[in-house]
Amino acid sequence: MFEVSRAEYIERLKSRRHNGMVKIITGVRRCGKSYLLFNLFRRFLLEDGIAEDHIIALQLDDFKNEEYHDRQKLYQYVTERIKDEGEYYYVLLDEIQMVEGFEGALNGFMHIRNADVYVTGSNSRFLSSDIITEFRGRGDEIRVYPFSFAEFYSIDGGDKREALTKYCRYGGMPQSLSYDTPLDKEDYLKGLFNKVYKTDIINRYSLRCHDEIDVLTNVLSSSIGALTNPKRISDTFKSERNLTVSQSTISKYLDYLEDSFLVSKALRYDVKGRKYISTPMKYFFVDVGLRNALLNFRQLEENHIMENIVYNELLRRGFSVDVGVVNVSRNDGNGKVVRKQLEVDFVANMGSSRYYIQSAYGIATPEKVEQEKGSLVNIRDSFKKIIIEHDYVIPWHDDDGILRIGILDFLMNEKSIDW
Repeated sequence: MFEVSRAEYIERLKSRRHNGMVKIITGVRRCGKSYLLFNLFRRFLLEDGIAEDHIIALQLDDFKNEEYHDRQKLYQYVTERIKDEGEYYYVLLDEIQMVEGFEGALNGFMHIRNADVYVTGSNSRFLSSDIITEFRGRGDEIRVYPFSFAEFYSIDGGDKREALTKYCRYGGMPQSLSYDTPLDKEDYLKGLFNKVYKTDIINRYSLRCHDEIDVLTNVLSSSIGALTNPKRISDTFKSERNLTVSQSTISKYLDYLEDSFLVSKALRYDVKGRKYISTPMKYFFVDVGLRNALLNFRQLEENHIMENIVYNELLRRGFSVDVGVVNVSRNDGNGKVVRKQLEVDFVANMGSSRYYIQSAYGIATPEKVEQEKGSLVNIRDSFKKIIIEHDYVIPWHDDDGILRIGILDFLMNEKSIDW
């Protein structure tokens, strides 16, 4: 049996203690939210000196707790156990969406001065990203992701390059690490989408055309790292599958996938013009193993998978991430000015910090180096420019001040981009 400490999430939970808000732990199903709360965080509370009877924990998906799906009985269960007004009680509720009208129950708990409330949920209703708005600023979200590569490696061990190859194929869904054979891992990941995620979306939105979700996820899986929009996807439906699906329907389906945290959208940002470009955009999967499973582990383009992993790692570290566009004008040698759009793979922002990042699978030739650097050298501000390379390189700054680091250094060291 393995265990990953998930230290960064524990620190986020610790920093939010007693803040007067409901801590809402969100994320794609089966990414480890319940284990984080009921095992790791509960252990921290006990080690911090919190008495056992001051931790009110209830797993609502357990059959024996079915009576507490009634919000009045749940409220009574919790309040009856809060007896000492001078000390905090920690209320841990798993699968809160199983309680009809749970928003009312949570709002009731917020009026108890010494109740510190933490909840998780993992079905299609709770996984809607708009759940936070139910509390009008009184809900505090902690987004949980599947295992990062560093977390994966803490279990897998061995040669880092071999571990990265496995991670690129099977991703970081926690349960997948418990399977020994490649076939078992693949069957688990394929079943996870078909039996869990797709079923949730179909039930939540009462979808009748199940094939359309399958086609859409296959199209997105095949085009990670590529610019797209609802029109292009609708055209693909027509040309490749002979299905007529309107752009508005495609847009709704994309929203459903985003609300379930299966995919996330990176908007395009005009670096020089300092404005967003509404379309096209890029979509990335929350876990590359799930992405590969949707394609039956056939299309394993390492450059696109690496880009997806870099994107997820930046999100996990707390950055907001866009796709950058740099407009340049050049003389074609014949007296004509040619305007081009160059792409920055990622513009990562956190507070006042910004990083321009290129994900480069292979840059063995001078021509490829210049291609990857083209957009970066045309950005004139003082924010850091970085090229993350698949091959091992000792971190160094080139003549243009661009930081060159290997993918393993980037993934294993959260401070690596500040070298």
